Amino acid sequence: MPTMTWERLISRERSDTPATSLALNSPVRGDFQRDYDRIVFSSAFRRLQNKTQVMPMPESDFVHNRLTHSLEASCVGRSLGRIVGKEVLARHPALLQTHQDLSDSDIGDMVAAACLAHDIGNPPFGHSGEDAISAYFRSEEAARFLLPLTEAQKADLQNFEGNAAGFRILTHTHPGQSSGTCGMRLTYSTLATFTKYPRPSDQVVKGTKRTSEKKYGFFQAEQAHFAKIATELGLLPAGDGAFHRHPLAFLVEAADDICYRIIDFEDGCKLGLIPFDQAEALLQPLLNRDPNKKSSVEFYDHHEQLGFWRAIIIGNLIQECADIFLQHEEEILAGTYDQPLINEVKQKHALDQIKKVSIERVYRNRPVLEIESAGFEVLGGLLDMFLKTVFYPDASRHKKYKDLIPNQYLARDRHIVTDAYERILNITDFISGLTDSAAISLYRKMKGIELPKMY
Repeated sequence: MPTMTWERLISRERSDTPATSLALNSPVRGDFQRDYDRIVFSSAFRRLQNKTQVMPMPESDFVHNRLTHSLEASCVGRSLGRIVGKEVLARHPALLQTHQDLSDSDIGDMVAAACLAHDIGNPPFGHSGEDAISAYFRSEEAARFLLPLTEAQKADLQNFEGNAAGFRILTHTHPGQSSGTCGMRLTYSTLATFTKYPRPSDQVVKGTKRTSEKKYGFFQAEQAHFAKIATELGLLPAGDGAFHRHPLAFLVEAADDICYRIIDFEDGCKLGLIPFDQAEALLQPLLNRDPNKKSSVEFYDHHEQLGFWRAIIIGNLIQECADIFLQHEEEILAGTYDQPLINEVKQKHALDQIKKVSIERVYRNRPVLEIESAGFEVLGGLLDMFLKTVFYPDASRHKKYKDLIPNQYLARDRHIVTDAYERILNITDFISGLTDSAAISLYRKMKGIELPKMY
């Protein structure tokens, strides 16, 4: 049976980068630390500070946004990567023969970088924003723009996926920016670790129990790029442009699962949406200790108590998920294991109860639903206005609209991209890259609901 090998899966190679790069064997920071730093300094990552995690546009400083969620997931991912990395290096001596300076910290940095970027492609209004973009491209208004596209290209848009948008941000340079082609020039291993769904949109399997088949991880525009990465790393093919996951992608998924299950729930408690007594009852099974044993620290504030419990629970889940990964390492390398690691934790029932309460009390809270519903109008309206602009640029109104499109989403010298699919993708990049508040503000101004202040 074919299997992936760590010797190939760990690679410092980058696209379009000279072999004599100064960072090779740098005593200051390794290649995977450079990946992490490049993401931190990117504008796409910075915009996550105003994108929905739990509550759209929160007025409270208690709750997380996509930026803080991504930072916390990267911390969890680093720990997972180091625990797993230490054991992988011990199990596979040949890995150190091919990568003599490799350490468990490098593997931790790789997972941390991928976790840091895992939501970088999310549009405004969270997962509701993905639904809003998909709904627009399935509408009658969008049908005329999609006529020249292939069925696979249409699937990219009509089933819009933030994961694929993220891969595009990391790997694509718009012609209006520079003559470069490779985005942030991250290592192949970090890009593959980032890609939880290594398949194109037309290869998503409905009703599958294999988690990596439920969504897609790259648009048709980036399919050749991912195939090159997958071939270099020795990822196992899964048919028709799809591949089995890079093993470390399971750790990225686990870090995300741990953070959103526990921390979103904590935010719900701090906002008063979940009573403290109920939260205490749900969290106790995950503490892995005798509930009758009194803590040496006495808490007088519920928020501080929740934070203490959260730290213990996340630590427990990190160790357990790492152990589960190592138990299934051979199956993961062979591509026969394909489910979230968190599904096998001993207290899965308790986690499922927490998720259920979060959905009922937090994600379906009335203000959340109202703002997410408004997102359909905002994102659909912006897409329609700007797609009309680039497809029918001679209309007087559209000439004004074109001036509002940033340079990078047009061709060089602000010409309009010739290819219809790329033209649509560029506008979708523009709209999906907006923050929640920027999207609402732009929509209100373009509709004449609110006029900009001149001074």
